[in-house]
Amino acid sequence: MPVSRRTFVGQFLTLTSLHKLANLLGAEPQPNVLLQTADENGLALLNGFSSRVVAVEGLAPVSGGAYLWHRAPDGGAVFADQDKNNTGGWIYVSNCESNSVGGAGALKFNASGDVIDAYRILDGTLRNCAGGKTPWGTWLSAEEVNQGRIWECDPQGNASPLVHPALGTFRHEAAAIDPNNACVYLTEDKPDGCFYRTVLSHYPALSQGVLQVAEEVTIDGQMTLIWHDVPNPNPSEKETPTRYQVKSATIFKGGEGIWYHQDKVYFATKGDNRVWCLSLADQVLSIIYDYATASHPALRGVDNLTVHNNGQIYVCEDGGNLEIVMLGENGWVLPIMRIDDHTGSEVTGVAFTDDGHRMYFSSQRGPSANGNLGITYEVTGPFDALDVIFQQGFE
Repeated sequence: MPVSRRTFVGQFLTLTSLHKLANLLGAEPQPNVLLQTADENGLALLNGFSSRVVAVEGLAPVSGGAYLWHRAPDGGAVFADQDKNNTGGWIYVSNCESNSVGGAGALKFNASGDVIDAYRILDGTLRNCAGGKTPWGTWLSAEEVNQGRIWECDPQGNASPLVHPALGTFRHEAAAIDPNNACVYLTEDKPDGCFYRTVLSHYPALSQGVLQVAEEVTIDGQMTLIWHDVPNPNPSEKETPTRYQVKSATIFKGGEGIWYHQDKVYFATKGDNRVWCLSLADQVLSIIYDYATASHPALRGVDNLTVHNNGQIYVCEDGGNLEIVMLGENGWVLPIMRIDDHTGSEVTGVAFTDDGHRMYFSSQRGPSANGNLGITYEVTGPFDALDVIFQQGFE
């Protein structure tokens, strides 16, 4: 039976009070005990949440449909469906992180949550890992290869994808748009990768702009980013990669997911298991989670991330124990989902519907009778109540 928001919060605050008591007694809190026994889909969820499988690699998500769900589903996002014949529906877009086919696909849902269509929105690219959602409703799909570029895609599948050289040529991971300052922030998935932004010339057009790379300096005792123009933003394979062109550029080890929310940009670096927050008003950078020093180290292998409407950060694990973990800026972590028995996989593509009630994600290489296949899930439940829990229970 569904759990009401009031009941859910009441039950949960009792448990989080035990966490506080454990801290006072010097014991180590165990957030994982809050997850229930895995359900029929192999997902361990919080009480009051439920799951279903919406797509499996190699199978048609819609009975009789021509499109077979792609392999290695990775970064994703949810968009309102603009089709007037599907009022109240939405679309989940998912990248294909494959060296052979790449591209991206989409699932179309009606207002009741039924999958009514599935189709490709990008072809002819390689290893499309993450990307980003634009404020005007398109999907930026990023290629994680040395000559990788970013493609702007129509979630409806009607318009042809556009490549944007102004966003640089390098081993792209993810992108986030700052609409107030007309910038696109970009992560690079290399152990010695950098953190970038493109200052757009004619926002919201992405076709022209100046690619810059970040240098971390200390100003008034705070980590602050200053920016340098990249001399050659689109180097060929024989030319110097972007990350080596500015000697003072700071290394961000294995850049992963990135998201813009309320004049801040959050991003993850897998090489050092950190999640960062960049204040755009003053370019002050802070570390909000560091596995090596965290009081509650329940998040390891940071990867894709998104920010819920309520401001809480959701981070997928590539490694760890295959969880999606909710993270607060105060460093508290709360695992809200774990995939059991998917050794060798990674959790990818976490995204929410606009109302915040449905969460989508994938196990990139989940076990099945036919080998390790990509599986895409939906989880529903009182996500809005989790914000109350963080404010009242985890302060």
